Amino acid sequence: MRERQVTLMMRVTSVLALLYFAVFTVPYAIFCFLSFPFLNAHRRYWVAAGWCKVTVGVLRRLNGIDYRVEGRENLPDGPAVLLVKHQSAWETIALPALMPKPLCFVFKRELVYVPFFGWALGMLKMIKIDRKQGNAAFASVLRQGRARLADRSWVIMFPEGTRIPVGQQGKYKSGGTRFAVGAEAPIVPIAHNAGHVWPRHAWIKYPGLVTVSIGKPIPTAGRSIDEVNREVEAWIETEMRRLDPNAYDGPYVPDAKGSAPRRARTRAAGDSGAGA
Repeated sequence: MRERQVTLMMRVTSVLALLYFAVFTVPYAIFCFLSFPFLNAHRRYWVAAGWCKVTVGVLRRLNGIDYRVEGRENLPDGPAVLLVKHQSAWETIALPALMPKPLCFVFKRELVYVPFFGWALGMLKMIKIDRKQGNAAFASVLRQGRARLADRSWVIMFPEGTRIPVGQQGKYKSGGTRFAVGAEAPIVPIAHNAGHVWPRHAWIKYPGLVTVSIGKPIPTAGRSIDEVNREVEAWIETEMRRLDPNAYDGPYVPDAKGSAPRRARTRAAGDSGAGA
């Protein structure tokens, strides 16, 4: 495995990025918390998304993390469920800044108790899960998600559930697909290579170009959850190998059960020892 060199300038700019998050995020969260009672749901979202836009700009100018988007024409006008590869914190910040419609994230209810950030987050129309409810939790997600789709938002989920190291693949859980089938909404698969510039569990940020690739909508009407989930996985993992061929052993090949192997060769900063 080849490690990426960490220069003094990368360390300096990464520390400055941490200072930015510490100094700017709390006041912005307080501003959101104080202003949200006077704004409707859509205006609240775009005020919060303003932080994302500023942060993407700061990361570009300070840390040299630029981006390009392929496949914008594939974004539908109507309801959609976005299922996204998860490698980094970058995509969770950048996608609200890049998408033309409000995004509704699905997250653990406990996050709303985080001071300032969580309080502001709790005032947005996101989907909060109480995992202690078991099967009832999905019914709640479906009910809330349908309401958000009807309100012209897109629901976004990460099917692997957690950030995956560059060059590897997690198990594609069926929750997002199950929701899309239940809501009769198309799925927009999204792949990207952000793990190279901001690896998981890392404070070092590397300069580079993130390519965000948006696939054509995958229909769900009249189809089984397993069938759709396999198609989502196949598109994302095939596209990942196109975007980042040196990180994988070869082309995507599903196993006999229809899911891909869990691991692949890793030649990236995600495991370079720069993690926090």
